[in-house]
Amino acid sequence: MSYFEEQHPEMDRYLEAHAAQEPEILRRLRRETYQKTTQPHMISGYLQGRLLSLISKMLSPEKVLEIGTFTGYATLCLAEGLAENGKIITLDVNEDLAYLPKKYFAESEFAEKIDFRLKNAVDFLNETDEIFDLIFVDADKQNYPEYFRLAKEKTKSGSVILFDNVLWYGKVLQENPASKQTLKIKEVNEIITQDVDFENVILPIRDGVHLLRKK
Repeated sequence: MSYFEEQHPEMDRYLEAHAAQEPEILRRLRRETYQKTTQPHMISGYLQGRLLSLISKMLSPEKVLEIGTFTGYATLCLAEGLAENGKIITLDVNEDLAYLPKKYFAESEFAEKIDFRLKNAVDFLNETDEIFDLIFVDADKQNYPEYFRLAKEKTKSGSVILFDNVLWYGKVLQENPASKQTLKIKEVNEIITQDVDFENVILPIRDGVHLLRKK
């Protein structure tokens, strides 16, 4: 649950009621995530999922990279907008949980377009030569500045990058945060804002989504 949801749960319900319908496979995945994982709040969820779907559909990307798969909810949302020959590479390091996204990817209509890899994202970004139309980052917060530095080199003009959880339950307002995670999130928000190669805005949806477009 996000900081916003804690403060305004009735508004969150209103927003969900006035968003596009969540596909049935995602409803099942969301339910199983809450039943079988210890940190179900990490899932993107209904409202953010519809946002990711819309952005993907507007871009119609051929190449998408997701850093942080978790149970695959956001992956399936991003896959909804893929071009006919498009693909999404999604990276995670949690081997114990891998069975869950694999299960839903296999039964989805996007099974052939999803490339799920158990691989460190920093290693992948250092090794790959691919250029991506859309990158979604929702992984370990301490590496956010490094993810941005590396992801920038894997994009072109018009590419979009999204960073999740950039408000960090409101902790980004702390002047001297004790948490390293909070410090790194504040750092990446500042780095992005000062980077002249990008246009950006932070959307206060759930726990904050930093939306960037490369000029």
